[in-house]
Parts: sequence; structure tokens; C-alpha cells
Amino acid sequence: MGRRLVPLTLDNLPDLPARCRACVFWELDPVSGEAALKAGRPELEKEAWISAVLLEWGSCGRVVYVDEVPVGFVLYAPPAYVPRSAAFSTSPVAADAVQLMTAWLAPAYQGQGLGRAMVQTVAKDVLRRGFKAIEAFGDAHWKEPACVLPADHLLAVGFKTVRPHPRYPRLRLELRTALSWKEDVELALDRLLGAVQKEPALRPL
Repeated sequence: MGRRLVPLTLDNLPDLPARCRACVFWELDPVSGEAALKAGRPELEKEAWISAVLLEWGSCGRVVYVDEVPVGFVLYAPPAYVPRSAAFSTSPVAADAVQLMTAWLAPAYQGQGLGRAMVQTVAKDVLRRGFKAIEAFGDAHWKEPACVLPADHLLAVGFKTVRPHPRYPRLRLELRTALSWKEDVELALDRLLGAVQKEPALRPL
């Protein structure tokens, strides 16, 4: 099974699920997001956001391909590029952290080590850019896949609550060393992406 992890660009944006291409939950503030939906142009706003981040910061995500078929993705960016963050009462995300926005992996491909491979790639990218932590807003009432990741899962794998809230706490995972990434972040996102708790059948990239 051939697999590739490719930086997210405007060229491969169409390979994200349709609902995700039309989602601007994190990319716009609530008022602008609602306006984009009413105007019927969320896809255009998504493209504009990715284009701007690419020009100013670089790729803000990775797309996973298995035998040239897109099967998953992860989005992340510094808080300055994530307007929706300011709408949370537990904001702001710390300036020394990258915000984990959202992630998804097709159910048929979970438990094959792909989540771990995704995280290894993201970890190398974020560490290279000099960030010290990863932060995320968790959903304490999470019931199904959505834009906000489940708080319980984040807490279970080492994230600590830095701003409590009954619904949307803000959590942080310190990345003191590359070992922290390997043991904490890989495990965290591996679980979030649905990987089973066993050695992957395929070697991570």
C-alpha cells in the first residue's frame, strides 16, 4: 500500500471531503463565517484563507493519500491565523503554541498507523518553526466528529486544561523535547484519529 503525506495547498484542497472544503468554522470569525454561508461562498473563503496562510506562514496542513486516494487530513496554524479562536471565552491561544484546528481520517483507514505518520510529519514541521506547545479547544460535550475535538480524548493523552470551561476548555500540551512530541503528541492525535492501541502494521513515514 503506497502512502504519501503532502502539504496542503490550493492544488490539493479539492481532495478534502466536500463538507470540510465548505467549512470556514476556524478560518473566519463568527460574523464573517455566517456572512460567507449566507452568500453561498464558503469554498471561496476557505481558498482565500489557505492562500493567505501559505504566503505568510507556509503550509498549514497535511493531506494523506493511500494509493493516490485522499483518506485524511490535519489542519494547524498559529493562533493569529485562526479568527474563530477569539470567539471562545477560553481564548487566547498562547503565542508560543500552534493551534490544532481539526483532523480527520476515513474510518476504513483507521488503525493502520496513518495517524501516527500524520503526526510525525506535523511534529517535524512545528518543531522546525520553533514552537513550544500545541493547544486546542476541546468540546466537553463531544458526541460525533466535528470541527472541535473532544476534550476528554485530549485530557486522556496528556493535554492539561489551562482555561477551564463547562463546554469549551482550552488545553495545552508542552513540547519540551522531540521526545515529548513522540510520546505525547503522536499518541494524542493517533487516538483522536481513531488508531487502535497497538503497533501499526505499516511503518510510519
